[in-house]
Amino acid sequence: MTLAAPSSPDHDPLPPPTATATATPVAPSVTVTATAAETAHDEVTLQLAKIEKEHHYHGMEELQSIMQTKPLKIKAYSLEDESAPSLQVGGEIIVKIVHFVRHGQGFHNLFADIYKNEGKEWTQFKNEENNPYVKMELLDAPLTDKGRKQAQILRPRIDAFGTNKKNSSNGINSNNDNNENEKGTTSDVLDEEQTLEMVVLSTNCRALQTGVIAFQSYIGKVPFIAHEMIREEIGVHLCDQRRPISSQKLEFPMVNFDLVESDEDDLFSYEERESKAGVGERIYKFMEWLELREETHVGVTSHSGWLFALFNGVVECDENLKAWFQTGEMRSVKLVFSRTSPPTCTENE
Repeated sequence: MTLAAPSSPDHDPLPPPTATATATPVAPSVTVTATAAETAHDEVTLQLAKIEKEHHYHGMEELQSIMQTKPLKIKAYSLEDESAPSLQVGGEIIVKIVHFVRHGQGFHNLFADIYKNEGKEWTQFKNEENNPYVKMELLDAPLTDKGRKQAQILRPRIDAFGTNKKNSSNGINSNNDNNENEKGTTSDVLDEEQTLEMVVLSTNCRALQTGVIAFQSYIGKVPFIAHEMIREEIGVHLCDQRRPISSQKLEFPMVNFDLVESDEDDLFSYEERESKAGVGERIYKFMEWLELREETHVGVTSHSGWLFALFNGVVECDENLKAWFQTGEMRSVKLVFSRTSPPTCTENE
């Protein structure tokens, strides 16, 4: 099989904004023309995914043990799972629908496919000559044309989300006739097909691009929030180092970066890859933040390693949700939050 050589990477979302623009950002006007054939995964891509998946199991048991000690417990259910509780806010549990999206194909993914197809071998997370992920040209790698199309092809599913929110006649979760707690709090029953209320994006370029493209119809209607805690596993691989936030703001004026504390990438290490425990701590902090947000229907654009740690090390879920995310894949779940002790942080932390 022959893979086409990549064109020069660029970091433009769609389309590139002007640096002097001050008007309220609007959704990029892009016609969805992507086909299944154009966005399909090559055999070499699938083979490489299997290899990388095995690397990401390292440290997972330790992460699972750490999460068992945490006061916030999260369960994930497929939307098709009839045993999943109805959406609700208040009471002893919180239930939200979250659409987790892995970014579309990035230039680092394409380079890795080309290297693999040429028979080159490398050691994951090591700074060596044959490792495509450490190439300076791939720092904060943007989407390829295929990656943009993978994001575009998600739009019909995303645009089909419903538009109504409803309460039950008595304000009680229909799955529990006695859901009023002793303090008199009741749980709102929310329409399973309600419209999206927020999009949260990794601060890496490819995830920002994917979110802006896939959730285009919601730009200007709901918050688009960049969050450092949902970045890819950090360290060594330059494709996972983000550019300064001041640069990201120029290209993504529709995204709110207020939660990001440092302009430079202070989290990145050139010598050491982040441990699974470290990734898990970031995921847990994000879950604490998400738990306290009022939105109950959320889109999240992140990365393969982060998503694998989420479903295999942090949340409790069935085996079907633990599979490796392919580029451009969206997996929609219900997250059920429950606590053994009250939260100690606020939604702004």
